[in-house]
Parts: sequence; structure tokens; C-alpha cells
Amino acid sequence: MAATQTFARNIVESGQRAAERTDTSAGDRTRSARFRVWRGAGTSGHLQDYSTSVSEGMVVLDAIHQIQSESASDLAVRWNCKAGKCGSCSAEINGMPRLMCMTRLSELDLSEPVTVEPMRAFPLVRDLVTDVSSNFRAKKRIRKFTPRPPDAPDGTWRFAQSDADRVQEFRKCIECFLCQDVCHVLRDHQLHEQFVGPRLLVHAAQLEMHPLDILDRTSELKESHGIGYCNITKCCTKVCPENITITDNAIIPLKERVVDQHYDPLGKLVRLIRGKKSGATHKPEARL
Repeated sequence: MAATQTFARNIVESGQRAAERTDTSAGDRTRSARFRVWRGAGTSGHLQDYSTSVSEGMVVLDAIHQIQSESASDLAVRWNCKAGKCGSCSAEINGMPRLMCMTRLSELDLSEPVTVEPMRAFPLVRDLVTDVSSNFRAKKRIRKFTPRPPDAPDGTWRFAQSDADRVQEFRKCIECFLCQDVCHVLRDHQLHEQFVGPRLLVHAAQLEMHPLDILDRTSELKESHGIGYCNITKCCTKVCPENITITDNAIIPLKERVVDQHYDPLGKLVRLIRGKKSGATHKPEARL
């Protein structure tokens, strides 16, 4: 009981501190705005209406903190950096997967209630907090970075700058899992164990296209990672806050590698003549 009270008090105090920071950083002109926030746990819940004053420069997370401080001290919300870099405050704002800390109220129509809901692709823990642990389990299934032996006696490697630049985009991912949330395979069909999703396909692309990595993951992509489930609607690219071109630069090249390795009859013939098996451990010739 004491631990529960301490936890609740910490939530209230955290919201109050965040609300105080908002007061000092926002503009002077205020107006009232209505927010329709999801409240509940597990499989049950409802949308609850709240009103709070907002001012110039505020983001949705600021408003949630004010509501938490003023009228809903037990409102659960996950957040950390409030700078769009930790990926913690993912939610669905007016039905669109977005980061609460990067969604300015000036971008929204405040004449209507602003709806704030948890990500629907994942099991609900409480209020705006969801269980995203399936993503971490999926990541463990992807074989780790395995570099080739060093190119020089001093233990260093040599590769072209263009090869390094190609995978740099994928390293911008903040693991907000908005791309996972908008993916219909995970959102509508809940195939978390059969399909790793766009975020993990970006991770796989980062490894597969790395100039030093020697593993060939095309068989896992085809089978256990379920890349065939993706029908390249580009919804994941649209919601990415880091503007990673997920579909065109990561998923489609991986699909091409799977097709080359497992479905191209000419490729199979060439491998047969060369005495190679289609399930080789090392990478086939890279596709540009």
C-alpha cells in the first residue's frame, strides 16, 4: 500500500514539475482547450474529457502534464527527454501516430477536442502507456553484427565512404515504434511473433547493408522475420519523426535480396554452377 502511494505521489510531483516548466517557457496569451484522453487498463477503458488552459509554444505533452497536475493525478503517460529523441511519448493524436512532445498545439484545431490515445498496435498497460516489449523480443531474433576479419595488420578496415553513408540513415531511429503502430500487419492482425515490423526491418537493413558485415540474413527475413507480410504501403515512412525513408531505402532492398536469393531461377542456376548453396552463411554478391 505504501509503495502504491509513493508511486502515485511521484507521478503527481513529476507532472507538477513539468507543468511548472511549461509555465515558464510558454507565451503569455492563454486560451482554454479540451482534450479527450484515453483512460483505462488492460482490455477496457474509455475516453475522458478534460479542459485546461494552453498558450503559445505548448505541445501536446505539455497539456497532458497540466491535466495530470490539475485534474488527473493518476493519469499514466510515458515520457523522458521532451526533445523528440528518446521515442518514449508515442501516442495517437487525433487518430495519427505521433510524438506528443513534437506535436505543437498550434498545428491542431483547438475548436474541437484533441483526442489522445495509446498506440493501438500494442497491449495496453494503463491510460497512455502500452507494452512494447514484443519489439525487443523480435530484435533478439535478428543475428548480430558480424564483421569480416580486419583488412590491415593494425586491426582496421577499409571501405568506401559511400558504403558507410548508405546505412547512416538507419542509425537515426529513436525506437518510438510509431512505424510499428501504423503497420496494418501488427495493428489490425496482431502478428507480432510472425512479423518483426518496419522498425526491425530497418535494423536488419542496417546490418545487411553494412560494408563490414558478412552474414546473410535473407533466409531469416523470408521465414522467421516475415518480410513477405509487408505490402509496401509506405505508412511507416509517413509517420517516422526522423524522416527515415523506411520503405524505399530499407524494406524494398531487403525484399529484392530475398527474391534474388530464393526465387530467381537464373540466380539459382548460377549458384549451382558455382557450387554454392542458396542457404550460404555468408552474403551473396551485394545488390546495389
